[in-house]
Amino acid sequence: MTDQSACVLIVEDEAHMRRFLSTTLTHNGYSTIEAPTGARALTAIRGGRVNLVLLDLGLPDVDGAEVATLIREQSPAPIIVISARDQESVKIDALDRGANDYVTKPFDAGELLARIRVALRVAAPANGRAPAIFSVGELRVDLPRRLVYLGGKEIHLTPTEFDMLSILVEQAGRVVGHREMLRKVWGPDSVNETQYLRVFMRQLRFKLEPEPAQPRYLVTVAGVGYRLRTDS
Repeated sequence: MTDQSACVLIVEDEAHMRRFLSTTLTHNGYSTIEAPTGARALTAIRGGRVNLVLLDLGLPDVDGAEVATLIREQSPAPIIVISARDQESVKIDALDRGANDYVTKPFDAGELLARIRVALRVAAPANGRAPAIFSVGELRVDLPRRLVYLGGKEIHLTPTEFDMLSILVEQAGRVVGHREMLRKVWGPDSVNETQYLRVFMRQLRFKLEPEPAQPRYLVTVAGVGYRLRTDS
């Protein structure tokens, strides 16, 4: 599947915004499904065709953040929130609930298309092939199935946490710079938002490291970025 053959689910209660998004996406080669409510969105997700979700938070039947949680329980499709709510706490909550990215209204169509391309690229296996399963010490990462195990026990990661880990796995042993990580996970307009990395790396270490304060796997290279160790 190429980016432009992807099916995008537009979850938005305002008809004019749905039309704008649908027109923009179809003109750029994507197919779309429109859902004015959370219930309709979940029905579409169960249909199995959706490759990416654009999700408004202000839905008439259920809060969009809850919809993100329910979608994530059923599908690995990337979720990009598009909302007029710009409070930091709202953004963090949406990301914690399963969203991969957050775009504040009003937004530029070009920026949104770039973020969609980034999200689909991160979600797709490199070169269209399923990468090998990565193991080091007690950590095992199954990239094709988006599963992580520690000491044989499955560990739940949020989509953003897994995206960060998958980038480190794909370049295991090498340093991934802050800006590279931010660009690949959050998009080109977020390359200076280093607080995102601190928050999510802290969460990853809490889940994966025996001693988060003294990381065994996820190593910080001061002032540069992060490296996933290949030796235990």
